Parts: sequence; C-alpha cells; structure tokens
Amino acid sequence: MHTVLATLVLAEGRTVSDEHLCDMLWSWDPPATMNAQIYTYVSRLRKRLGDEVELIRRPRGYQLHTQHASLDLAEFEKLARSGRSFLGQERHEEASRDLGAALKRFSGPALTNVTEFLADAERPRLEELRLGVTEDWIEAELALGRHQALVPDLTALTQNHPMRERLRAQLMTALYRCDRQVDALEVYRAGREVLAEELGIDPGAALSSVHQGVLDGSLSQPAPVVRAAAPPAARPAPAMLPPDVANFTGRRIELGLLQQRPRPGEETLSRRWFITGMPGVGKTALAVHAAHAVRDRYPDGQLYADLTEDGGGAKDPAEVLTGFLRALGVEPPTDGASVDELVRLYRTHIAGRRILVLLDNAVGDRQLAPLMPNSRESVVVVTSRRHPAEASGRETLNLVPFGNEEAVEYLAAIAGPDRIHADPEAALNIVACCAALPLALRIAGLRLAARPRWSAAALAERLADPCTRLDELAFGDLSVQQALISALGQASPRGRHALPELSVFDDRAFHAEAAAVELHTSRNSAERTLEELVEVGLLEPEGTDLPGYRLNELVRPLAAGLAVRPAAGRPAARTTPVRGPVIPQQAAGQVADRWIYGPYRRPDQAATATAAYVLGQPVSVDAHIRRDLWR
Repeated sequence: MHTVLATLVLAEGRTVSDEHLCDMLWSWDPPATMNAQIYTYVSRLRKRLGDEVELIRRPRGYQLHTQHASLDLAEFEKLARSGRSFLGQERHEEASRDLGAALKRFSGPALTNVTEFLADAERPRLEELRLGVTEDWIEAELALGRHQALVPDLTALTQNHPMRERLRAQLMTALYRCDRQVDALEVYRAGREVLAEELGIDPGAALSSVHQGVLDGSLSQPAPVVRAAAPPAARPAPAMLPPDVANFTGRRIELGLLQQRPRPGEETLSRRWFITGMPGVGKTALAVHAAHAVRDRYPDGQLYADLTEDGGGAKDPAEVLTGFLRALGVEPPTDGASVDELVRLYRTHIAGRRILVLLDNAVGDRQLAPLMPNSRESVVVVTSRRHPAEASGRETLNLVPFGNEEAVEYLAAIAGPDRIHADPEAALNIVACCAALPLALRIAGLRLAARPRWSAAALAERLADPCTRLDELAFGDLSVQQALISALGQASPRGRHALPELSVFDDRAFHAEAAAVELHTSRNSAERTLEELVEVGLLEPEGTDLPGYRLNELVRPLAAGLAVRPAAGRPAARTTPVRGPVIPQQAAGQVADRWIYGPYRRPDQAATATAAYVLGQPVSVDAHIRRDLWR
C-alpha cells in the first residue's frame, strides 16, 4: 500500500497507469491477481486518506488529487525554488532560510518503506535533488560567514560523496577561512586521487580554481553581512465576513453543496453560488455560516459587501469596489475613476489568489457583474431575492421556508427546548403563524427568550390575530414587516399597486384570470405582475399544469393593511375575501368545455360548471370540478 501511495504522489497529479503500478509493485513477476490486489490497495488508501485527498479512477489508471493537503515533496520543491531565487539575487539570509526549510522535509533516506523496484527507480532522483539543495544551502551559509560551523558537516558529506567536486570545493573554502590551509590542500589532493582512480580524469575548473586560490592566498573571504532593515509587516488578509450565525439550524443539503470542494479538472472560471428566496428566508444566514465553515480554504482573504442601501436601493458598484480595493491594500484612484477602471484593478489584485467573496442582498444584474471575480482560485457567494441573470440552475440554491420539524427545532434553539417541547401544539401554531419563515421564527424565539414568564401558547395566541401579527413579529432591529416592505420596494409601480388588490383572495389560491379581474387588466399583463411578485418573494407559486398563486400567512396581513390605506390617487381595494378557488367567466367556461368536449366528458357535471359563474365576476367552483381545474 505504501508503494502505491508513493508512486501516485511522485506522479504529482498525473495519471499513473495500472501497468506502471504493477511494475513498481512486482516488476517482472506480477501475480495472477494483480488487478484485484491493486484495487484492494487503492480502496484501503481511500479510507485512510480522508476528505483532504481524492483518489480518482481514470480509464487506464489512477490519479491522486491532493486539493489543499500538504505533501512533503511539493513543499520541498517550492521552498527549493524560492531559496535558489534568493540565492541568485544574493539575498543570502532568505536563501539560507528557505533552502534550510526545504532540507528539513527530508527526515531521513527517501522511500525506505516501499518495494525495491520503486526505490531503485526513484531514490537516485530524490537523492540528487536533496544533494543539490544541500550544496546551495552551504553556498548561502558560506556567504554569510558561517564557515566554521560548516566544517564537520562538509567533512562527512565529502566522505560519503567523494566525487562531488562542488562539496569538496566548499570544504576547502571553509577550511581556508578557518586558517587551515594545509588541511584544505590535503582535501584537494585526496579528491584528485579519487577522480583519477575511479574516472581517470583531473579535477574540473571550479575545484582547480579554489585550489589555486588556497595556494596563493587569493581565495575570497565572505563579504561583511549588512543587516537590512526589517521589511514592513505583511498586511493582514482582509477578513470582512460578519460574525457567524448563532443557533444556526437546518439547511443541511444546502450547506453540503456550499461546502463541497471543486472536482479535479473543473472548468468554471470561478466557483459561484447564488442563494435566492423571499425576504426573511435565511439567505444571508446560510451564506455567512457556510463562508465561516470554509474560510480556512481561502487564506488570501474574505471580502463582504451588503449591496442594498438602507432605503432599499442598489448600492453603487464603484463604492463597493473602492472598499474591496482598500481591504486588499490597494489605494484606489482619487480622480473620479470609472467603474471599468476599478474593475480592472480589483480583478488584477485578486487574480491567482484564493479569496472568498460574499455579495449580500444583490439588487440587479448591472450592479452584480462588475463585482464578480475572474479567477478559478476564488469563490463567490451571492444572495438575492431575484434570480440573477448571471446564475445557472446548477449554481442556484432557491431557499423556501422551513418544514415543520426544522422550524420547531430552530424555534427551540432560540427560545429554549424545554419551553417549546413542553407544548408541541402551541409550537406548531407559532410555526404556522410565522409561515415557517426563519426571520419570523427568530423574532418569535427572541421574544420568548426575553420574556421568561410567557408560555409558547401565550405567544401563539398573540400571533393568531392577522391584524396585529406583523406588529408582534418585531424585536429590536428585526422586523418581518420591514423586510416585506423592503422587498415590495424592489417591485415595479405596477407590482406595488397590485399587492393590495390581491388581498381580496385572502388565504385561497388563485389564477392569473382571477387576478386580471381584480387588477382590471388582461390575463397576460396580470400574469407578468404576479410573476414579478413571485420573483421578489411576496407571492407563492402553486401547481405546474395550470399555475396558481397564494399569499402566505405573513404577506396577507401586509397586503390587507395596504388595501385599507390606499396610496394617493388609487382607490381602496375591495377587502371582502373571496372564498374558494376563483376564476372569471372565461376560465370557468373553459373548464366546462373540457368536461363537455374533452376526454373527461360528463354531461351531468358540465351543466353544473356552466351555471357556476356570474358574468364578469370571480366565482366559486363547484367541488366536483375543482379537481380538474387545480390538478
């Protein structure tokens, strides 16, 4: 199993064929069950490696995808590159630091617990890598004047690797600087003999040059070390996320999707998630909680912006970009830079960096587009009442109110489980009055927590009256009514005027035909208005074949209140509720035609249907044809 793992790691993300694995395990003598054994080894590895590492089956082999896990070999190579870069710039302190850190990744001989076949194939390469970095580290140490401490290690290295001329030259240099000229010359003599006996060659130019410098005393001494001023402290990565949500409950599936890691070879330019839903459904809570859960994967920072002004309007993207740039340590232009210029600066400074961007309460696509990252290393999470044009179905999580079980669990987490579970019926009544909306449930729970003498039944009774329900669902800065009014403010004037008119339907489902009568408009125009109210979260869609609509327990009181307080220039809406599912004359006639001429022909019921409407007015539909109308 160690051999399989080492072979996959050494491939550095490339696919390793079954044949190569077989060669590394058994060479020229594989067993008849080799494929089964390889499969067993891989299965065991998957169990032991955990979620940080992914072992993927490819058509002809296996691929190891380490995601953000740390591998000694990868870290060694990264530090070696950095150290050599510093060495080339004669920044010897930094070079010594990084090269020394790279060497610490070798805790002993490489590949000691694998088959001889893999060891023979890979150990010479790894040993050469280690020795090359060792020589570079010694060069940096010599430049820093640490020759005396190097002599013991260099002596051992030269004995173990007698034909490495660079090590021998470094030992001679260290001895010479310790005023041990005779010892330095002896090291040269021994090396010349080894090269002549083993290879039949003379020392190379570099070693011969050091020998000549020892002879004539011209070998250079280390330059005095000039201590550079300490670099300025690194600017901390932006950490703009709001505090994590206390008592977060539910949304397990959505959280799982938001926290999943990108798959190998994922082609999206950047990872994006759009969370949509009605006001108060918990979009921000889910986004913030998920962002805190994965923030360690984005060490270059987390950016956050609320894209809605206090009055409900859209925040200027230029203002948001300016804040992001300052958080990233970039001072934006002060001479009235255009949005395009700010976008270029923003995307330039996040390119190649692992940054999480949370854009909360997005209002429109034109506001959102400039703020989207353009690199695959970043992830962006957007919350919005509307479905953004940027979003695909695969990237969108449309939140709906809790189910009863989740709602009671959430209420108990805030108000205390003892009080809620002591009266399950009252708890369910509270949930119903709150339409299972997380914001309303949170306010209800906070009110109970703030009033220990109240029972759940007492609060349920206060919430039962729809006329005062929205007044009860306010606590501190939290208000269901304000959230709904804010959503209504994002609708068009036509949508804002329509909502009070729809209060006539009370808690009954209705179709576009019925709404058209109340709104004094055509069916198509009414349907566009209804869909707009669905989009801003103030109307619930119902059904698929013949779509219907319904006002929920919280929007109904708002609509009814607006109906009795009409805006200037608009008459009050009719407030007498219509009972039963409702359709106008034309729709009722169409239903009757379906019974008379359609596949469900039943003359006795068709007669009832044609008599079921009053010309030009919404009507209640007889129970025996409702099933066909609403199916």
